[in-house]
Amino acid sequence: MTFTLAQRAHKMNPSVLREILKVTDRPGIISFAGGLPSAHTFPVDALRQASDKVLRTQGQSALQYAASEGLPALREWVAQDLLAHQGLRVSPEQVLITTGSQQGLDLLAKVLIDAASPIVVESPTYLGALQAFAPMEPVVHSVACDEQGPVPEDLRATLAQLGQKARFMYLLPNFQNPTGRTMGEGRRQALVQVLQEGGLPLIEDNPYGDLWFDEAPPASLCSRCPEASVYLGSFSKILAPGLRLGYVVAPPSLYPKLLQAKQAADLHTPSFNQRLVAEVLQGDFLARHVPSIRELYKQQCQAMLGALAQEMNGLGVRWNRPLGGMFLWLQLPQGMDAAALLPHAVARGVAFVPGAAFFAANPGHENLRLSFTTADESQIRAGIAVLAQVIQDHLTR
Repeated sequence: MTFTLAQRAHKMNPSVLREILKVTDRPGIISFAGGLPSAHTFPVDALRQASDKVLRTQGQSALQYAASEGLPALREWVAQDLLAHQGLRVSPEQVLITTGSQQGLDLLAKVLIDAASPIVVESPTYLGALQAFAPMEPVVHSVACDEQGPVPEDLRATLAQLGQKARFMYLLPNFQNPTGRTMGEGRRQALVQVLQEGGLPLIEDNPYGDLWFDEAPPASLCSRCPEASVYLGSFSKILAPGLRLGYVVAPPSLYPKLLQAKQAADLHTPSFNQRLVAEVLQGDFLARHVPSIRELYKQQCQAMLGALAQEMNGLGVRWNRPLGGMFLWLQLPQGMDAAALLPHAVARGVAFVPGAAFFAANPGHENLRLSFTTADESQIRAGIAVLAQVIQDHLTR
């Protein structure tokens, strides 16, 4: 006797990134692969103190079932923070606390996508979003991008082709995963104008927006069209990913259906984790904590950029210069396949993520993603030197 799989289950595939991370667990591997925050940034002492207080003063409530919408104090904090830092004015009643922002993508897919529904993404885009959308069997349309993200003219042409059929466009405007690119003010205005002209709703995913190096990015896309947009945020990059705490901000017309999907999925996000984070967020903790994360990542990014400039000279490799976040994007010499390069790099103790996995269509086999957050500066220099040698060996074959 065997189980018969639903047709949608055949659309589910293992995460390329997760499979690579299994390899990077081996001793001696310098990993530029995982999109992991540095464990050195986790506020262990602050969380320990908050945990003691929550259990002492709110223990019974913290360990009980709770409302699906989320802890009121945490929803209020999110609304105030979005107004202060993203220019986005929302009510706490529009905030749904999720089990990681990845759950927000899953809920949106369930509520907004029918089989064969067209959706629009940038190219490349976040692999986890493509995986969340895939079981609902959409038809994914990719918009051509440059160093600032989607090209407005190509978006306009895509919408003209689709008419009013597309369900939404999914975007990461700040320090994008995988490319690390950021949309400037002019590009944001132009894209929102095209979306409004085409009547296409927006899903804005912003897990990295607080990780700027020298200057905060422009106001959110959602702040420019709040009635036709959904905003996703996360506590994973500014506190700790193991807490699995994120949020969705949705218009009142959409919120009830997301809430129903949340109730069906897991009833509510863990009560204890929500109260723990709400306690940590009191006062000026983040104002003191987040700048230290920015400074660490800036130093590590500069170390990687310096190593690339030194080691890749003359190899025909190109890369961008992120203004924040956790990633940068490499383009190998024409005709070289990053996936074919990976086993040779791993054999010499270095791991990265081939870029093809981040494309919904027409994958860029010559691209790869490097993360600079979990290796220290000496490891970054050593790892880039090894990667350069692997590329050199392939060029001379």
